[in-house]
Amino acid sequence: MAISLSVVLLLGIILVVLMRGGTIKAGPAVVAILFGFFLASTGMADDIQRFLDSIADTINSIQF
Repeated sequence: MAISLSVVLLLGIILVVLMRGGTIKAGPAVVAILFGFFLASTGMADDIQRFLDSIADTINSIQF
């Protein structure tokens, strides 16, 4: 839960920065947000979550 919440927060911040910078307009941003909500309710949501979890585990296992 903490990972998905922080990913949502990070993507939200990126979306706001892109909108304020003029790179993305409000219409495409709304479409991107709606796409995310609808994608979360499909059967692919579990696969996407497992993929993101594996990326987070990989990054967490890197030792500097």
